[in-house]
Amino acid sequence: MPATPDAVPRDAGERITILLVEDHDMVAEAIRLALDRTDDLDVVGRSLSVKEALDDAARLRPAVVVLDRRLPDGDGIEAIAALKAAAPGTRVLVLTGEGTPSVAADVAAAGGSGLILKVDNLGELKDGVRLVAAGEVAFSKGLLSGALDRLAGRTVGVGTTLTPRERETLCLLGDGLGTTEISQRLGIAPNTARNHIQRVLEKLGARSQLEAVAVARRAGILR
Repeated sequence: MPATPDAVPRDAGERITILLVEDHDMVAEAIRLALDRTDDLDVVGRSLSVKEALDDAARLRPAVVVLDRRLPDGDGIEAIAALKAAAPGTRVLVLTGEGTPSVAADVAAAGGSGLILKVDNLGELKDGVRLVAAGEVAFSKGLLSGALDRLAGRTVGVGTTLTPRERETLCLLGDGLGTTEISQRLGIAPNTARNHIQRVLEKLGARSQLEAVAVARRAGILR
């Protein structure tokens, strides 16, 4: 895939500077060590929040921001535009625990250069950083084609990827139940219920529980 216009040209042999935005210390340290142990990658800073990331990006002007999606003060995807404005020419590669074509499409639409799953090995992340620094895109296996389909409006039927448990969760949301009630009704821990709800939102392309219910009713999933 050809380089995009906002890529910053680098001299041959120049190290790729990286700002790591990750609030979990153990995860951040593992990523930093993996990236710094290569000859061409250099982690020049670490931020713990969206606010810190904006300040650090403007100050450090890294080639690539490796951005955790879930941060204490906001969603990383929603911060992409502000990061690129704070440091023009910087490319943004999002990290997430779980990704879907819908999330990948959100990253692309927001101006991000890729989405890598945390379950992928660190070699995938290194390669992803190199690709986006060169002006290309980097998405974990199976996410790019789905993202392109969504951006082009060629999506599969709404809700077709929901698992049976996610459909149960959606039905309970449609009945007006909250996280606590859903966890009790399904006999699962509240954290597990929250995870099911989040996956339902992502697969329906919704930003709230109310929107997910509305989307499902328009699609005929809920009556």
